[in-house]
Amino acid sequence: MTTERPLILVTNDDGITAPGIRTLIEVMNTLGDVCVVAPDSPQSGMGHAITINDTLYCDAIKVQENQPQREYSCSGTPADCVKLAVNELLPRKPDLCVSGINHGSNSSINVIYSGTMSAAVEAGTQGIPSIGFSLLDYSLDANFEPVKKYVKQVAEQCLKNGLPKGVVLNVNFPKAKEAELKGLKICRQANAHWIENFDKRTNPLGREYYWLTGEFVNEDKGEDTDEWALANNYVSVVPVQFDLTAHHAIQEINTWDL
Repeated sequence: MTTERPLILVTNDDGITAPGIRTLIEVMNTLGDVCVVAPDSPQSGMGHAITINDTLYCDAIKVQENQPQREYSCSGTPADCVKLAVNELLPRKPDLCVSGINHGSNSSINVIYSGTMSAAVEAGTQGIPSIGFSLLDYSLDANFEPVKKYVKQVAEQCLKNGLPKGVVLNVNFPKAKEAELKGLKICRQANAHWIENFDKRTNPLGREYYWLTGEFVNEDKGEDTDEWALANNYVSVVPVQFDLTAHHAIQEINTWDL
């Protein structure tokens, strides 16, 4: 790799063979020198988990002769992949980290569970401009063609302008044909939540187990949210901060008898 072109780290949570990451690699190869470090198996819903009580394995993957990127398959979580890439595998700190394209939504409250976004956040904590991309289609046959130009557009702007300190981008695409997409909309995260249920079952050996199910409920009627944008065929772009301090609450908590 040379330092003349931007160095771009590509990762995800669906695993290194997922169609979404293949699309992301294809687009990033037009923008810079690409290194892929991604989980060797699906890691959806892992959030910001890291491996501390087990070994981590990382194997170089042979790519086709016409593909310029380097690829590594990692036994760890999405956050592990970023840590390993930045500290061990890359010749220097990358100019950009992109994660995805996730098969399924990471809008609204889903951002806190997302391995896709946690990889982007991990890179962001290390001062790397970072973006998580997701498509509202869980199918392995999902069509990523309509979103390619938007992926490239957002990535190019991040490379050109950088991002505010402590901020990464959460980009979600509606499931729509290219002609139906209305463009990009900068949004806030919708105030929504899951009503969760646990389906209680019994396995063939007689042991009870639970299967998580739930219903997504959006109580936010604002037209400036990611959920509204996606419902109206816009690409939602939400700036996400990883400083979890509730600054607005400090003054109130200071009135307590502590």
